[in-house]
Amino acid sequence: MGAVCAVVYLMTMIVFMPFPFYEYFVASTSGGGNRDVTIELEEVETGRLLHRFPHNKLGEYLSALLSLQGMVILGVADDLFDVRWRHKFFLPAIAAIPMLMIYYVDFGVTNIVVPTPLQPYLGTALLDLSWGYYVYMAAIAIFCPNSINILAGVNGIEVTQSIVIACFIALNDLLYISVKGHPATDSHLFSLYFLLPFLGVSIALWWHNSYPSKVFVGDTFCYFAGMTFAVVGILGHFSKTLLLLFIPQIFNFLYSAPQLFHLIPCPRHRLPRFRVQTGLMEASRAEFPNPPKWYIALMLTTLEKFGLVQVWRSGDGVITECSNLTILNLWIVKMGPMREDKVVMGITTLQIACGVIGLLIRHKAALLVFPSDNLNISF
Repeated sequence: MGAVCAVVYLMTMIVFMPFPFYEYFVASTSGGGNRDVTIELEEVETGRLLHRFPHNKLGEYLSALLSLQGMVILGVADDLFDVRWRHKFFLPAIAAIPMLMIYYVDFGVTNIVVPTPLQPYLGTALLDLSWGYYVYMAAIAIFCPNSINILAGVNGIEVTQSIVIACFIALNDLLYISVKGHPATDSHLFSLYFLLPFLGVSIALWWHNSYPSKVFVGDTFCYFAGMTFAVVGILGHFSKTLLLLFIPQIFNFLYSAPQLFHLIPCPRHRLPRFRVQTGLMEASRAEFPNPPKWYIALMLTTLEKFGLVQVWRSGDGVITECSNLTILNLWIVKMGPMREDKVVMGITTLQIACGVIGLLIRHKAALLVFPSDNLNISF
């Protein structure tokens, strides 16, 4: 049903397209609301005063839709043909090309503010990353869809985490919009244009996908949701704030890295295992066909001492199995076997807590290393 959700969303955004620009069609041009205004023939021939129309904003809107459509096509292809990870991992960067081009033409800012403690060493308050900033944004476009797709596999987890992230991004948008005359108002309005319909279709999907699930969301929803966040973060010019709301996903990616890069055996599906006898979820296992190399054994032993992995050994102490390295399995390792809905509730609580921490870091703790928070701009 993720594909259905995505298509309804895209249709909604296409129908909504004229409304953000209503004032330019009616009030700022000589159509609709200005029928009593007389204009010269030359102005009619040059486009009904449409030189006042914000073509850059329309370009952002259209490029965002194009990038989202590309990700939906990838998601549907993955659901139908089971595309391999090594083939689909970098495809979101290709889908992001339209919005990166618009970013270059319309905004083009590649400077970052240097933290105050580092400014004496670098000799500047602004550091220009040049093309490196576009590599960073492409990495954001790759990370967001794949991070949602990695943290998946139990009833409702994909949709629930997406709803929580979207709510915190919307809250951050409202913080800026509530400040009268803030220069970032338009960027955060753009973000809300894309987030509110996303929340609508996601809540409807959650109703059917929450435990016990009646439908599957598929990879389509994961890619579509992740690219929605990447779009609003990049074109809304708050991609660094976006990462603060992805703390559990970042941890899950780093925690999963040994398996993703095949240092540890990585089965096709790493979701927790359901035990019929108890009706509870248990941590699934990765089996070692051969004894692990010494540095892998050392890494697993160290993680085991900190309670971050469960390890099974043979009689002579050689590691034969370990719990799969995902945050879902880690939650069960720490909390013990539990029902599927309890796992989702636990991860959702963690996601909410990290969202609160992320916004506090962005708007409070950041003042420790940056001269000001842009919410405190005086007008």
